[in-house]
Amino acid sequence: MKYSPLQAARYQYNPKLPQILREKIDTITLQVGAATAPATDNAAIKALFPHTYGLPAVTFTKGGDAAVGSRINVGVILSGGQAPGGHNVISGLYDALKNANPDSKLIGFKGGPSGILKNDTKEISKEFLAEFRNTGGFDIIGSGRTKLESEAQFAVCAEVCHKQGISALVIIGGDDSNTNAAVLAEYFLKTNAGISVIGCPKTIDGDLKNESIEISFGFDTATKTYSELIGNIARDANSAKKYWHFIRLMGRSASHIALECALQTQPNACLISEEVEQNQTTLKEIVEDLAKKVAARAAKGMNFGVVLIPEGVVEFIPEVKALIKELNDLLTKESVAYAKLSDWNTQSSFVAARLSTSAAEVFASLPVDIKKQLLMDRDPHGNVQVSRIETEKMLIEMVGALLSNMKQAGTYSGSFSALSHFFGYEGRCAFPSNFDSDYCYSLGYNAFLLIAYGCSGYISSVTNLTAPASEWKAGGIPITMMMNMEKRHGEQKPVIKKALVELEGKPFKYFKAHRDLWAIDTCFMYPGAIQYYGPAEICDIPTRTLELEHQK
Repeated sequence: MKYSPLQAARYQYNPKLPQILREKIDTITLQVGAATAPATDNAAIKALFPHTYGLPAVTFTKGGDAAVGSRINVGVILSGGQAPGGHNVISGLYDALKNANPDSKLIGFKGGPSGILKNDTKEISKEFLAEFRNTGGFDIIGSGRTKLESEAQFAVCAEVCHKQGISALVIIGGDDSNTNAAVLAEYFLKTNAGISVIGCPKTIDGDLKNESIEISFGFDTATKTYSELIGNIARDANSAKKYWHFIRLMGRSASHIALECALQTQPNACLISEEVEQNQTTLKEIVEDLAKKVAARAAKGMNFGVVLIPEGVVEFIPEVKALIKELNDLLTKESVAYAKLSDWNTQSSFVAARLSTSAAEVFASLPVDIKKQLLMDRDPHGNVQVSRIETEKMLIEMVGALLSNMKQAGTYSGSFSALSHFFGYEGRCAFPSNFDSDYCYSLGYNAFLLIAYGCSGYISSVTNLTAPASEWKAGGIPITMMMNMEKRHGEQKPVIKKALVELEGKPFKYFKAHRDLWAIDTCFMYPGAIQYYGPAEICDIPTRTLELEHQK
């Protein structure tokens, strides 16, 4: 098989490890910390997780334990959407496993969690793994979104693991996947299944984080990939001087991607969903603010600019959020009658007649294409598919209409020509940055050590990430300490709490302090492509978010 020069070179890259993980594997020992507890809902979570609640945080230090060299079989699952670096988690897990005992086996479950339910496996060998090291994607064994959440499923998982001789399972996924890992670990302990479960923190959205999970893997690479594209567009805008670019970015629940890309590129405007929700900013106010920025730049002869928009912002705008809730309820209740309507006019009239007065007014104010997107097929839970709503096009049309009115009123004399973009899949399977290559390899290597020391219900934790990799700290934290209780499908469920953008945090405060300048002046930064070879200050740098969060 022929490879591109970069692909061939990346196969040969040796990821950096924390110093403690570079030691001979049987000279590393477990240091047990204090007992842990979740920030809220302690009693409810303790009742649901009696075997894994209150476990201590652990770190690795120099010592020695020959038991880590025991022969074991470990299963691994990739769960949920792709994120750069997943292959390196598996690479680190494999290398640690084989360093401890060459006869141990790593068995991948194909197609995500459904693979363990079907006993669909692929043994990971050195030769097979060689073509996936330091590359993007999850194609080594595939991924999926099947949830492991019922005792019937857990019993099948135990049966399959026993058939395969597997005594430990590593689940690589986001907040829901790691919640499922915690529930599965609890079941295995309750039933004395003899199978431990370790999670690894993955999501490009960046909303799986806390003091012990400083960043989820893939976020670094994805935001650098998007920022390169945004920088390229900004440079084109500054060259042509005639287009406004409205760019929607992934991030339904949290705006970490949009904020990081703003910090890297300094656009003229960037919406932050969490701020919109806190301030109860209306759609009208958002449109008016963007129009003012366009007009202010036009007054200085600059009829061009860049606007960043998190894909989930529509769910944070109060009147649109209320409209979406009504639509979800209405289309669930009236699904049979609505399904009989075949053309747009009758569908629109049917819906508008059944909405509350306030929701009907909001619905009427939206561009036709957005109305149609709001009425598209619902997701499996009966909710609008927010990721399919082209918010950037909605804002272009509404800002354009307001600017036309302003021109007629004599308060605006510029020209407004806008282009829309959506950056999502472009970043999910990119070649991982050096940071993600190193971080993910460390997470996988570390996960094996957690297994070797009998931990279960833990998530692999590597911290001190703004320091050189040799100074990173390795250990693990109980997943239960990250949980809270939330209402899901009408029931209170334990879930890992999503980490939203903190409006009092240093990254947002830096953005807020500079955005008025960026809005009117042309202050674009051009990050360029991810660099893999050269000075560490160019090739190994973490995200601006991480740098600012750890700034002293």
